[in-house]
Amino acid sequence: MSHAWGYGPTNGPDKWGEDCPIANGPRQSPINILPKEINFDPTLKPLKIKYDPSNAKGILNNGHSFQVDYEDDTDSSTLTGGPISGTYRLKQFHFHWGASDDRGSEHTVNGIKFPSELHLVHWNTKYPSFGEAASQPDGLAVVGVFLKIGSANPRLQKVLDALDAIKTKGKQTTFSNFDSKTLLPGSLDYWTYDGSLTTPPLFESVTWIVLKEPISVSPAQMAKFRGLLFTGDGEAPCCMVDNYRPCQALKGRRVRASFK
Repeated sequence: MSHAWGYGPTNGPDKWGEDCPIANGPRQSPINILPKEINFDPTLKPLKIKYDPSNAKGILNNGHSFQVDYEDDTDSSTLTGGPISGTYRLKQFHFHWGASDDRGSEHTVNGIKFPSELHLVHWNTKYPSFGEAASQPDGLAVVGVFLKIGSANPRLQKVLDALDAIKTKGKQTTFSNFDSKTLLPGSLDYWTYDGSLTTPPLFESVTWIVLKEPISVSPAQMAKFRGLLFTGDGEAPCCMVDNYRPCQALKGRRVRASFK
């Protein structure tokens, strides 16, 4: 049934539990991050991110967001260090955003919402494939980056320029030679916790690494995200906005910080 999920009143996040009972599980994401309650963990290592721009292969409107896909059959674009052990390969990145600049991020900090959040999705190479890793407790690692309203972000512009070609659901086009590392902020200080996918099937398989420092995005750039459609060609157009899941209960989980 997960093909029918979305962000509307009849199929939105509060209804996902009907098809995905794990929606009420012990390690669901996103969460509200409360910095004052999070301890610095000196055992956390720095993140090591190595991305090969030539791995970028395409950009797709999947009807829920858009994603940039990467070739993941070699260790040329990887995440190591931080809270994870082993090597995780970059599979894709995507964004979540709101209908206006006062909301849109999935994680929040002290209850504050950002207009958008970038997710870089990686899978643990101790499993044979992304598909097999996706449901394992240590299968995925997602780096989350907040977008904050400010000056236009030139590094984001190549991604935004590609959106005209994938306005409707199911559209895809080639998207190559893009270094996703340029979308990261200057500091890689992070918060980390054990969580889940934020879309069905909501597998509790994600080590979340949420960067403290946001990147900038201009109001005009945010408007470009909102030009996409949830709907396909020939359907009544429905703007792709508010494609984020609200925060979930922490349920006793520990959130750690890589910085003091």
